[in-house]
Amino acid sequence: MKFPRPFALLAALGLAACATTGDTPSRAADPLASPAAGEWTSDGRDYTAQRYSPLTQIDASNVGRLGLAWFDDLGTYRGVEATPLYAEGVLYNSLPFNVTIAYDARTGKRLWMYDPQVPREHARFACCEPVSRGLALWQDRVIIATLDGRLIALDRATGKPLWSTRTFGTDFTYSITGAPRVFGDKVVVGQSGGDFGVRGFVSAYDVRTGEKLWKFFLTPGDPAKGPDGEVSDAVMPWVRQTWFGDKYWQLGGGANPWDAIAYDPELDLVYVGTGNASPHARYYRSDNQGDNLFVCSIVALKGATGEYAWHYQMNPGEEWDWTCTQSMISADLTIAGKPRKVLMQAPKNGFFYLLDRATGEFISAGAHVIQNWNDGFDAKGRPITSERVRYGFDPALVMPGPGGAHNWFPMAYSPRTKLAYFPAYQSGFVYALQPNWVPQPARSNSGWGGYTGEAAAKRPPLQAQANAVEKAWLTAWDPVKQQVAWQVELPRHGNGGVFVTASDLVFEGTTKQTFAAFDARTGRTLWEFPTQSAPVAGGITYLLDGVQYVAINAGWGGGAAQIEQSSGTELPRAPARLLVFKLGGTATLPPLAATAPVEPPPPLRASEESIRRGTQLYAETCAVCHGPQAMGGVKDLRQMSRDTHAKFNDIVLKGLYLEKGMASFADLLNQQQTDDIHNYLIARANEDWGR
Repeated sequence: MKFPRPFALLAALGLAACATTGDTPSRAADPLASPAAGEWTSDGRDYTAQRYSPLTQIDASNVGRLGLAWFDDLGTYRGVEATPLYAEGVLYNSLPFNVTIAYDARTGKRLWMYDPQVPREHARFACCEPVSRGLALWQDRVIIATLDGRLIALDRATGKPLWSTRTFGTDFTYSITGAPRVFGDKVVVGQSGGDFGVRGFVSAYDVRTGEKLWKFFLTPGDPAKGPDGEVSDAVMPWVRQTWFGDKYWQLGGGANPWDAIAYDPELDLVYVGTGNASPHARYYRSDNQGDNLFVCSIVALKGATGEYAWHYQMNPGEEWDWTCTQSMISADLTIAGKPRKVLMQAPKNGFFYLLDRATGEFISAGAHVIQNWNDGFDAKGRPITSERVRYGFDPALVMPGPGGAHNWFPMAYSPRTKLAYFPAYQSGFVYALQPNWVPQPARSNSGWGGYTGEAAAKRPPLQAQANAVEKAWLTAWDPVKQQVAWQVELPRHGNGGVFVTASDLVFEGTTKQTFAAFDARTGRTLWEFPTQSAPVAGGITYLLDGVQYVAINAGWGGGAAQIEQSSGTELPRAPARLLVFKLGGTATLPPLAATAPVEPPPPLRASEESIRRGTQLYAETCAVCHGPQAMGGVKDLRQMSRDTHAKFNDIVLKGLYLEKGMASFADLLNQQQTDDIHNYLIARANEDWGR
């Protein structure tokens, strides 16, 4: 096999190491398993996904001299969530709608740009903006997974397409926001869409040709159609036994693997983190019973064939929009005096988990935020779910809320400090069922309600209890002791992904609109740079010409903006930028433009009945992008200008802002329904902004 430099050198070094260390040939022969110290060639840097760099040039003694080397304006105000990749002097980056750019990593000069021409209307099927969380590299190619379901290989030198294949059709509301992963010679990719009513699956493709190798469904399909003809057929008979009623297969089931997918090359196991159930409310999807496999689980599959190996379900019968799609990190730890090969994860539900990565055996779990759903674990590690969080038509306060105690923002682990680092969020949410709920195509099919009448009156005091203890931190966690090592409190939810270096520095973007370095052992803030936007992405560090660089995308948005509860106000910010730092860097950002004052809303003249209808329609149709109760989101609709109010019908029904990703909803809404939503938004604006 031909390897471009330095991959050829890495392979040779790996084979030499095999003779002296006993590493398996599969690991030694794969340069993605052990990249050069100065490179960052996959999402988690290597297959452990520890986001740990062995570089030490930048350390506690000199990080204060870190300055901007260069930056690139990305031309968007949407969330930019990609972890850049670096190899052989070139930095690769991914923007919303999967626009991909290669840079000279010394100077920031653009070498090429590729736009896969994702239809902008497909943004309506993306839960939290048309984001891309990254790319994959393999030998001479860059792999991208597009929002509309294409897997494309690009020539690394030119950006020209080499092959393209579809991972799903156009008859379902799927999307892809997570980064594709290359494991050996396979590209493994998941998809999003659980909020809209789809059936999750993971699939693998030949990295050379794009040919499909295997596909594994994560929830059961229509029983009348028989087997799917996929590798998951072998487990579906017993998976189906965990579902009840006759609606689950019509509503998709969910369990979409929309972000982290990990790999152990020695075990040849692919670890798939699965998403929330669809619809959210188990009452409507499974007769209010059953574990509903494989929602909110880690599923291990054999890399060569895609066959089932084991699973662990964090939340049986999940119905709170919690996911287990967060970072999965491999490490070798000593626990109770014995060496263990572990997989660690901090999913949305507020616990930090250790599993045996060979068998899936539950080792331990510890809560890192206030939570009220878990009453412990049984002898086999199955969580004991409190009945008080199994909400009905009467509202119930559940902690954490749907934003999660740790969302997709990348986690890191240092083999030096033996600590994991991740952004944590303590929150709660008031859940209730919607009476007489009927699923709607291409909408957010949660089954949640309780926004009017008696239930609505009970919400505010319950939500106030959660808001009183709402906090956000950068958390350092000891996975062996299952306890906090240290925490740095940060102002609000949406603090970014984390990486750590061998010089014991932790880097993270913060909602103070800064990029910061912390002491990995104490949490002391060592350096902060004002970025003019909150960097939510995962950063990287690389070495070029003997100089260590640090790179981060600064682009506030995505789910972080939509879950924001504290004030609901939009952060004043610059357009998204790729920022690259080095010691002694002297580049400067242009001044932040002044934000226009929020105009007062129109007077409220609608009937209570219209506002009531608009409340429910907004929750079903708009909240997935514009935030619950119209707070935050892609665009805070309480802050519409007079001109936007005047164009409201044309925007919603005629697709006036299609190029911005706001497609026409004329297939879902009629004129009266659009007016009802508009009236609800005017009511919300008067309530919160018209004082």
